[in-house]
Amino acid sequence: MTKQSVGVQFKNTGKTYFFDPGTLELKPGDGVIVETVRGLEFGTVVTEPRARKPEEQDQLLKPVVRKATAEDLERLVELREKERNAFRIGVDKINAHGLPMKLVGVDYTFDANKIIFYFTAEGRVDFRELVRDLAAVFRTRIELRQIGVRDEAKMIGGLGGCGRELCCASWLREFSPVSIRMAKEQNLSLNPAKISGICGRLMCCLKYESEVYEQAKEAYPDVGTRVKTPAGDGKVTGVNIFKNTVTVELKDTKHQQCFPVQEIKQISSGKR
Repeated sequence: MTKQSVGVQFKNTGKTYFFDPGTLELKPGDGVIVETVRGLEFGTVVTEPRARKPEEQDQLLKPVVRKATAEDLERLVELREKERNAFRIGVDKINAHGLPMKLVGVDYTFDANKIIFYFTAEGRVDFRELVRDLAAVFRTRIELRQIGVRDEAKMIGGLGGCGRELCCASWLREFSPVSIRMAKEQNLSLNPAKISGICGRLMCCLKYESEVYEQAKEAYPDVGTRVKTPAGDGKVTGVNIFKNTVTVELKDTKHQQCFPVQEIKQISSGKR
């Protein structure tokens, strides 16, 4: 018998995890109760059940326990209220202990056997006393998990410099590495205030068009390259892939002039 898998998400923009649907008939949008390493959790189906590939047949996927019932949905509402209460208590306890950390969010597992407190901090924090204090209040397992500032922005949400909801909080499932080179490739201002998101890190959207710019610039000479132009020899000081032009500092006049890239002939590379 061919085994199947179904994609489930636990957050609106969270990562998709795969589970064994067994004989359950599921479709995207269905609420389900699944077994995870954290215990029972409520999730939402995001992909149709599909036959696993031959190389995936032997994978041990945790099962979908059941479709979410009306009682499950009521319990979910209760847990969300408990999370809000736990957040308030967590903030008070952190302040009481004088710890250099910022509470960002709280998650109850669906079976309420564990509460996870997410926080940010500049460095490592000794929170052992805090855990004992919280365990005494809630009388269940407590986990404190330190997250990065990008994860904090994803959890809290907000508006970006473009005026739209943050990509990470609205649709972006996973973070990709972003570098200052991407901003340079796109001729953007290197002012940190203009290329950083509310998390203080380089904006994720710098990644979206980076590959297009890299491919487009392959047809252009590098900055510093010696070239021949209709007005004489010179050195490339800039390119504009939207106007299909190359800016050249002419050797004889030292003036900069723009030329269509088709009129440029490379003499030598500007790289050593």
